Amino acid sequence: MEFFTKVHWSIPLVIFVPVVVYFLVQGWRSPQSTFLSYVLSLGCGLFFWTLLEYLLHRFFFHFHPRGKFSRRIFFILHGIHHDYPNDSWRLVLPPVLSIPSALGFYFLLSRLLPFQIFAPFYGALVLGYLAYDMIHYSSHHLAMRGKVGLFLKRYHLNHHFKDEGRGFGVSSPIWDWVFQSSPRKIKAGASS
Repeated sequence: MEFFTKVHWSIPLVIFVPVVVYFLVQGWRSPQSTFLSYVLSLGCGLFFWTLLEYLLHRFFFHFHPRGKFSRRIFFILHGIHHDYPNDSWRLVLPPVLSIPSALGFYFLLSRLLPFQIFAPFYGALVLGYLAYDMIHYSSHHLAMRGKVGLFLKRYHLNHHFKDEGRGFGVSSPIWDWVFQSSPRKIKAGASS
């Protein structure tokens, strides 16, 4: 089972960039879509992703089950990443999790929202997921540049090396601020 948790960083891009493009184009081409509804749907999809990312990271990936089998499953899903944070094969969500999750959200949201809202919302949601995966990989393996990049890298590495019980946002710290789970202090000069 552990084999399915290892994935090259490019695989989510190969799988999901076409999905993003398809839904963003279809939403734009929808006869019922207006510029305002399209832009609002995009923004809401990205915003929803930030909340979903936070909730999944905090309450699913950092869940501590009691049973031996359950502990093993959650260790393979995320705990091993904390034990080996520089393992480049464990930095993006494997397709065995990302594809069923994407399909689940597709079926749920497509039933709840009219197509002209759903398509750009869903495209932006998947785009947010891709941004998360690429930021997460970059935080561990690339020299991030600029104020935002350096901040996100320091923020995430603080979660790994100083306080894994805080700082669950990877692509955005907004929900850590809202739910008061921000790191207590991030050293300004830390870049590793």
